[in-house]
Amino acid sequence: MALATIFEKIVGKDANIAFMAYDGSKAGPDAADLALEVKSPIAVAYLAQAPGELGLARAYVSGHMDVHGDMYTLLDRMWNITTNDLSTAEKVAAVRALGVKPLLMRVPPPPQEMRQSTLARLGSRHAKQRDAEAIHHHYDVSNRFYRWVLGPSMAYTCAAFPEEDSSLEEAQFAKFDLVARKLGLKEGMRLLDVGCGWGGMVIHAAKHYGVKALGVTLSKQQAEWAQKAIADEGLQDLAEVRFMDYRDVRETGFDAVSSIGLTEHIGKDNLPAYFAFLYGKLKPGGRLLNHCITRPTGKEKTFNKGGFINRYVFPDGELESVGWLIREMEDLGFEIRHEENLREHYAKTLRHWCDNLDANWDEAVQEVGMGTARVWALYMAGCIVGFERNKVQLHQVLAVKLDEHGRSGVPLRPARDWP
Repeated sequence: MALATIFEKIVGKDANIAFMAYDGSKAGPDAADLALEVKSPIAVAYLAQAPGELGLARAYVSGHMDVHGDMYTLLDRMWNITTNDLSTAEKVAAVRALGVKPLLMRVPPPPQEMRQSTLARLGSRHAKQRDAEAIHHHYDVSNRFYRWVLGPSMAYTCAAFPEEDSSLEEAQFAKFDLVARKLGLKEGMRLLDVGCGWGGMVIHAAKHYGVKALGVTLSKQQAEWAQKAIADEGLQDLAEVRFMDYRDVRETGFDAVSSIGLTEHIGKDNLPAYFAFLYGKLKPGGRLLNHCITRPTGKEKTFNKGGFINRYVFPDGELESVGWLIREMEDLGFEIRHEENLREHYAKTLRHWCDNLDANWDEAVQEVGMGTARVWALYMAGCIVGFERNKVQLHQVLAVKLDEHGRSGVPLRPARDWP
């Protein structure tokens, strides 16, 4: 059966996507603004051996399949076989249509894919050495590459857009300031920022609030970049970023703890110990701001071990619902004081990152290689679709460690209302 015919059966005739293949077959309207090109039998082997999002990702990342047109629009139209993946029945039908030959081809995954066997050799899920390798896989790509994608803020977390047309830098500043205000930061306080990335929150707290801030990250490249940025700002007396596991922080008695984009890497089984650890780092009346991606409900899988995101982007990543996270925090002694969902803000943040990658595409490919650049293009565009369609959310939860008399120290209303 011609590849174009199979494609049309899976995607449907109304998707408005052109299709072309090395066997000469074509499908879809000639005037379509999007086209998918299967360039070799290797692409077909990837699709046959892993039908759905993983096979498509392997074929695209390896260069055996090309996308002509906007990646986000393509993934949005192909929702059922990309972000949402195929049903089991659809996968079986697709494999049968492709035939036996592609199933027998030996085609190793692209080198950008993190093998489960590699992780398994480093210990159980979320053991320290294994976590370090998972973080290294994603974050130690290239500081120059991240600078092109993230912009000057080097903030690799959801921004908070004050206005619809705010710039990415304005929105990232607003996010850090929102966290600072929720934490009630004041001059002379001490802040611990776990999973601090390139030090954005640490620098913001020290520079704009006079806070003595300590950040920790498992990425050596991030720590080196952050320490240089701190020195460039002349903040060495207030700010520090260490290359270390958050579990190895010995200091205690912090006035505030921020966790911005780390919880997703902790793992469900370890989250009680994680929140207990952060609780122990706070002085009575101290506040925790937990900012992380979540599942929309408690019914979905916590992680998809065989999916594109887990294999190419965030190895061992796990998402929980915000309700589950809040219950764990409460059971450990935290009082929840505020919660909000920034889902739409993350979709906007990702659009800016995609635009930045497009604008610096040639330089990015030269820096990290075509395969890695394609991983990022696919991952970020797919995440926009996921946030827009409420497959994933982004929640900020503010919690406080009460003093011995049950006092929170939180004012009746914030001095400046949170947006």
